[in-house]
Amino acid sequence: MINREIIRIKIVQLTYAYYQNGNKNIDSAEKELFFSLSKAYDLYNYLLALIVAVTKEARKHVEVAQARAKREGTEEPSVKFIYNKFAMQLEENKMLNEFMSNQKKTWDDEAEFVKNLYLQIANSSIYQDYMASTEDTYAADREFWRKIYRTFIQENEALDDVLEEQSLYWNDDKEVVDTFVLKTIKRFDEKNGAKQELLPEYHSDDDRDYARKLFRATILNADEYQRFMSEASRNWDFGRLAYMDVVIMQIAIAEMMTFPTIPVSVSINEYVEMAKLYSTARSGGYINGMLDAIARHLIDTGRLLKSIDAVKTGKTKAKEDAEGEQA
Repeated sequence: MINREIIRIKIVQLTYAYYQNGNKNIDSAEKELFFSLSKAYDLYNYLLALIVAVTKEARKHVEVAQARAKREGTEEPSVKFIYNKFAMQLEENKMLNEFMSNQKKTWDDEAEFVKNLYLQIANSSIYQDYMASTEDTYAADREFWRKIYRTFIQENEALDDVLEEQSLYWNDDKEVVDTFVLKTIKRFDEKNGAKQELLPEYHSDDDRDYARKLFRATILNADEYQRFMSEASRNWDFGRLAYMDVVIMQIAIAEMMTFPTIPVSVSINEYVEMAKLYSTARSGGYINGMLDAIARHLIDTGRLLKSIDAVKTGKTKAKEDAEGEQA
């Protein structure tokens, strides 16, 4: 699950923190990097478990409604939601249950939030349409939860507050982790039952090595990379750069110099987007021009053994290139 986008984000955050921290210990900083990456995987499992928690909350409401119906001799409530085939499969999932059994924190500790989330879902048109539908298939049940997740969990300020209280890392992680939860929902197959595999923590050992090598190269070669910036910045006001911009370019240069299979355009695009997120409003355009100039300078002087095409700006293109590079 932990991909290079998450790794890049974490390295930007941890490199900045490393320089702000008076006690600069690269081994401790590396441990913090991998701990923060593991927290992203915790969040992935925790958000999947939220689907189970909402289903369990719904059962309580149905049981109360059933008891009332029996007392009053009225029609009993539908049990379609609580017997949703996808949610029941997720509830039985061995990987999720094993993970959650080892955690100190569960959704039982956030009972009020879970209750309010269920009531919000139950009052929605998505829920009403689902309950009124006569379609009774696994695919329909899975698609229902995909819609619910995108509508009520992916963008939810109350949930953001809950997550922030539990971990300082999770608000930064959630946007990316949401995409993996939705991918997991889509991948679930009824025939796999409780043995359905969730996404592994790392796609491969290569990604773990990538994180370690990139972080260490960024820190250990800082003076050299900043000299590259200075050499290539004759037409740029290097001295007026925000400190975060320097950190981001330092990491981008480390990636270009350390990983021969990653195209220059991918590295530039990824860190330009990072600058837009973590630095000033003007940083994206400035860093785009600076990194392009730096890459060309390094290639011209023989220090970077890569070619460079016209830099293609835009996250979508960078994503496509990165996916191809990791395939």
